[in-house]
Amino acid sequence: MESPVSSVVVGLDRDAPVPLAVQLADALRRAALDGRLRPGDRVPATRVLARELGLSRTVTAAAYDQLVAEGWLGARHGSGTFVTAAPPTAAVSGGTSLTPDVGVGNSTPRGPRTQGVDLRPGAPCLEVLDTAAWRRAWRRAGDLGPAGRPEHAGTEAYRAAVAEHLLRHRGIPAAADELLATSGTTSGLAEILAVLRRVRRRPLRVGIEDPGYRRAAGVARADGAEVVGLAVDTDGLVVDALPPGLDVVYASPAHQYPLGGRLPVARRGALADRARAEGFVVVEDDYDGELRYDVAPLPVLAALAPDVVVHLGTASKIATPTLGVGWMVAPPALRDEVLATRRATGTRPAPAGQAVLAEWARDGALGRHLARLRRELGARRALVVDAVTAAGHGVVGDRAGAHLVVPLGSAADEEAVVARAASAGLLVDGLAAHHLAGGVPRAHGVLVGWAAPTRAELADALLRWGEVLAGVPGTARGVGVVPA
Repeated sequence: MESPVSSVVVGLDRDAPVPLAVQLADALRRAALDGRLRPGDRVPATRVLARELGLSRTVTAAAYDQLVAEGWLGARHGSGTFVTAAPPTAAVSGGTSLTPDVGVGNSTPRGPRTQGVDLRPGAPCLEVLDTAAWRRAWRRAGDLGPAGRPEHAGTEAYRAAVAEHLLRHRGIPAAADELLATSGTTSGLAEILAVLRRVRRRPLRVGIEDPGYRRAAGVARADGAEVVGLAVDTDGLVVDALPPGLDVVYASPAHQYPLGGRLPVARRGALADRARAEGFVVVEDDYDGELRYDVAPLPVLAALAPDVVVHLGTASKIATPTLGVGWMVAPPALRDEVLATRRATGTRPAPAGQAVLAEWARDGALGRHLARLRRELGARRALVVDAVTAAGHGVVGDRAGAHLVVPLGSAADEEAVVARAASAGLLVDGLAAHHLAGGVPRAHGVLVGWAAPTRAELADALLRWGEVLAGVPGTARGVGVVPA
C-alpha cells in the first residue's frame, strides 16, 4: 500500500533541468506549507519512497537530507522520520497579511504591508545551515584553551583551514603562513590602504567600480583617499578605461558587484600588466567567488598575478557574518607591513570566530555546507530567472552568486519598481543605491537576491513579482543582457 506522502508528490519532471531531489524536496515542502502534511506525520523510509515513486534511493535521501537541514523533517531514533515544521504564519500588526492580497494578473498591488520579504543582496542563506554541525563546531571551539600571547596573523588552526579552503575552492596555493586573518573585507581593505598611505607618504588615489561596493568607498574616504569611479559593463571592470595615476584599484572580478559580470581572462591579464607598469595595487574582493552554478569556480586574480594583487575573502556570504572573520593573501612586502603594523599597535582580529570556522572545517562540515549551498542557491536562481522573464524582463548577472539585476530603462522606472515592491511586501535595492556618491548613474535597474528568505518565503515573493513589474517596460531577453 502506498504511503500518504506519495500521494502529495505529483508532477516530478524527469526531463526538467531542476534535479529530481530538488523537485521532491519542493513537493514535500509545499505539502507541509499547505497542511497536507502536518507536524507529527511520519514519512516513509527513503528506500520505500524511492520504490513508490520509481526513483533511486539517492534522490529520496538527498531530498530528505535537505528538508532535515531546513528543519522540515526530523529523525527519531528507532521510530523513523517525521514532519517537524508547521506552516509559517506571519503575525503582522493591524491584521495586515504578508500573503498576496491580489491575483498575479492584477497590475496594481493593493494594501501596504508592514513587513517584507528581504530580496536585497548581501545576506547569507541560513536555511541550509546544518545546525547540528554548527553547534558541534561552537562546542569544540569552546573547549580550546586560552592563548598566552596574541596571534596577530590569526590562529594557526584558522589559517590552515583557510589555506585548505582557498586551494580547494579558489585555486590559491597559499601556505598558512602566507595569509592573514582579518575581521572581514572592509577591515582588510582599511589595513591595506593605511599601509600604502604610510609607505607612499601621501593620500592615495583609489579607483572603485561604479556601480560597486559603496562601503569600500567609505573606507577609502575615511583614510583620506581620493575616490575615483571606474567604468564597468556586463563583463565587469573596463580595464581600458582606467584613468592614470591610481594607487589602488578595488574590483570584484569573479562576480562584479552589483552587475554580476565575470571578468574575462584577457581583461584580467591586461589589469595585471597595467598594475605592474603603473605601480598600482589591485585589491580583489572575492565576496562570493565559491558560488558558481554552471562551471567550477574560476581561478582568482591573485593566482594569476600574486605580485600585484591583494586577495580579500570573507565567511559572511558563504556562512554567516556572526563569525566576523575573513582572510587576506597579499604580496609578501605588503603582508609583512600589515603584520608589523598590527604588532606595533596591538591590533588583531578576534580569535573566537576563527576558532569556530577552523573547527567547522576540520571534519569536512564546511565543504559539505558549500555543496548544499550551491545546490540550493542554484535552484533558487532558476526560480527567480523564471519569474522575471515571465514578467517580460531580462536579467543581468552571471550564473553565480546570490543576486541578479533586472535592467530598467530609466531612473523613474527604477524608483517606481522599488516603491511598488515595497508596497507588495518585497524589499529590493535599486542600482542607484550602489553608485558612488556624486556619480551619475549610467545604468538603471533593481537587484533581486535570493539568499536571505527561506525557500517558502521566496516562492511566495515571486508570486507577487509579476504584479510589481506589470506595465513597466522590460528589456528583451538576450538584447544587451547576460543570458539567463
